Amino acid sequence: MSFVEYGDTIKDGDTAIVFLGHESMFPVKVQHGTVTQTKYGVIRHSMDLIGKKYGSKVTCSKGGWVFILHPTPELWTMNLPHRTQILYSTDISIITMMLELKPGSIVCESGTGSGSLSHALIRTVAPTGHLYTVEFHQQRAEKAREEFREHGVDHLVTVTNQDVCKNGFGVSNIADAVFLDIPSPWEAIGHAKSALKAEGGRICSFSPCIEQVQRTCLAMEEYGFTEINTLEILLRVYNVRTISLQIPDLGKAAEDNSSAGFDSSNPSNQGSPCTNLQQGTVQFKSGVPLREMVGHTGYLTFATKS
Repeated sequence: MSFVEYGDTIKDGDTAIVFLGHESMFPVKVQHGTVTQTKYGVIRHSMDLIGKKYGSKVTCSKGGWVFILHPTPELWTMNLPHRTQILYSTDISIITMMLELKPGSIVCESGTGSGSLSHALIRTVAPTGHLYTVEFHQQRAEKAREEFREHGVDHLVTVTNQDVCKNGFGVSNIADAVFLDIPSPWEAIGHAKSALKAEGGRICSFSPCIEQVQRTCLAMEEYGFTEINTLEILLRVYNVRTISLQIPDLGKAAEDNSSAGFDSSNPSNQGSPCTNLQQGTVQFKSGVPLREMVGHTGYLTFATKS
């Protein structure tokens, strides 16, 4: 099993995603002799998982069932253990595109955090590219190394435990792109420029506060970066609902009777059908935004090394 290459069958030691529903799933490390508890009952790894195909429907001990999915960066983002705040698919997709990443690209990242973006970057640059990721916190760096090894992508990533603002990324003039997600990105712009290739490398900085963006943009200008621009990506989710609305009374029947000389004061006309006209309702499908949703996540500042 690898987050980069698809494996057909579930093996001992794999990371798999247990899918109970669109709003309920979680990762599990497959181990011989282990059991996993769910609301539908027990899943026995030896009998129910190992040797089965990914995507299989597995019946639990209480009679309910779940699907076992092959892990992907998208599923991992939704289910990973949070050691820090993470980036989600909305921001990850625009970062990957705006940094012009492709198979074979060399990318520098700081900080590693929970590894949400890291897995997406690795999948994008594989099989010949490489990710150099720097994490200030020692325990988080060690945990990231362990996860990359378990997920079969450790040959595509180098994890370094150091302060990127003081010591940089540990590489020079080879990176196609640099990504910064640190409290003071302006202090690392010089090191980012040194890590980037001689010309045309791209840089992205993620910051939740506009004051951070202002200082980062000034530092980018100082170090000669061009095409500096900042984006804010807002996701708005819609649910499809059936809505009932009254058919509007536009007064057409009254106008027709008026043009024909209809007199409502005449007793002989008081039994006319138009006086008993009842408005009906019509049902149709409509997209309705959620009442509560994630708003601002952060600002993405992009620039190019001139």
